[in-house]
Amino acid sequence: MLIRISLIVAIVAALAVGVLNIVQVRDKINTLITERDTFHSERDQARTQLADTRQELAKTKNDLAQTQQDLADTKTQLTKAVADEQSQKKRADDLTDKLAKTSQELDDTQNQLAAYKATGFTADQVGGLAKALKTSQTELDAVKEENSVLNRTVARLNVQINELVGTNYVVTLRADLKGKVIAVDPKWDFVVLNIGGDQGVLDDGEMLVSRDGRLVAKVIVRSVMKDRSIANVIPGWQLGQVIEGDVVTPAHPAT
Repeated sequence: MLIRISLIVAIVAALAVGVLNIVQVRDKINTLITERDTFHSERDQARTQLADTRQELAKTKNDLAQTQQDLADTKTQLTKAVADEQSQKKRADDLTDKLAKTSQELDDTQNQLAAYKATGFTADQVGGLAKALKTSQTELDAVKEENSVLNRTVARLNVQINELVGTNYVVTLRADLKGKVIAVDPKWDFVVLNIGGDQGVLDDGEMLVSRDGRLVAKVIVRSVMKDRSIANVIPGWQLGQVIEGDVVTPAHPAT
């Protein structure tokens, strides 16, 4: 009887140990499954981050290449602008010399005409001299006009060069420059002026808008034509509504 009881106790103990082992094994299996799922999740997340990093690296390389190309283009434009300015200055100097020479020739012609009249030469001879004088005057006017165009071109190139270089350059305009507003677009904050390149207006030149001697706004020129220009109202400088007929004068007149 004692043996049977011992056997039963041993069987029960074995079953208890088996159940305990099963519970422990199941816990270990669940732990392993959890660790496996966590590993897979972290691996997938790492792969996603790696793909994102590679994509950002590729974009950064492309941006760097574009920036380097833009810098090279800017340097090329700057070199060309400097060369153009030097060429225009040389041409302006040549035209100035030509203007002085033509003025001297005009003076000589006028003196000769007076001398011929004083000597009592014929009308045909005087007419020839008058024709030569008119031709010289026409050439002189043409040279003056070309010289004026070149001076405006040199001024415009100077503005472009300073913009490329990045200096705090202020565009100065003729001190006697004066015009009027002939059109207004309040939606887009731009105005049309009745003065342009022929009158000495330059790109990025700032002008004060006034009415009856009172400041209304400040505008900056964005587009210059022969006898017209378009300017934008500068934010923070609009003290009143700009209307047609308002007077514009240089904000930075040349001394």
